[in-house]
Amino acid sequence: MRLDKYICRCTELSRTEAKKYLKRGAVLVNGETIKDPGFQVYEESVITLAGNLLTFASARYIMLYKPQDCICSNVDELYPSVLHLVDVDRAFDLHIAGRLDVDTTGLVLITDDGQWSHKITAPKKECNKRYRVQLSKPIPADAVERFAHGLQLQNEAKLTKPARLEVLAEKEALLTISEGKYHQVKRMFAAIGNRVIGLHREQIGAIALDGELAIGQWRYLTEDEVSSV
Repeated sequence: MRLDKYICRCTELSRTEAKKYLKRGAVLVNGETIKDPGFQVYEESVITLAGNLLTFASARYIMLYKPQDCICSNVDELYPSVLHLVDVDRAFDLHIAGRLDVDTTGLVLITDDGQWSHKITAPKKECNKRYRVQLSKPIPADAVERFAHGLQLQNEAKLTKPARLEVLAEKEALLTISEGKYHQVKRMFAAIGNRVIGLHREQIGAIALDGELAIGQWRYLTEDEVSSV
């Protein structure tokens, strides 16, 4: 981890304030003065700030039942950030591992562990996400096969990766995808002449939305859930 980020994780300092301490030579790593904010430190590193030993705060892993009309961002825009719903210290130091659109509900994973979230969001990792989809028109008989083969989305050079479509009712389905293209689920159904009118994410990888959480509630992930990624 970068030294300036490590300092912020262990203290109430902002990144700018941490860099000021570094510039003054107030930070020692294993007994050596380090002024470079990007200096890499490790779990076994001994780091002091102005003579005080820093203790690294454990990474946080959270699941949130996202409601509509909030955004998966660290910055409030037209709609408020979902991080306002997470009642923990320095919530805005966290980031969202796999965003949802403002009108989409369901499972959001939130953490301050960048390597962990990378395993969820990196295209090469092909982490599955399952959605419950409500549609404006009946699902065509050939939709399952077309989704499994891959669809041509507007302004995309390649077909989507194979996806699993499970038809639940005339206008309702479960869709499992391993990609995260912009508005992908909505664009996939648009490619077969349909329109998504309701979208809810139920699962990311092996982590399913806790059925005991109400809309807007959150909880920490279990050790098994964290290690499943």
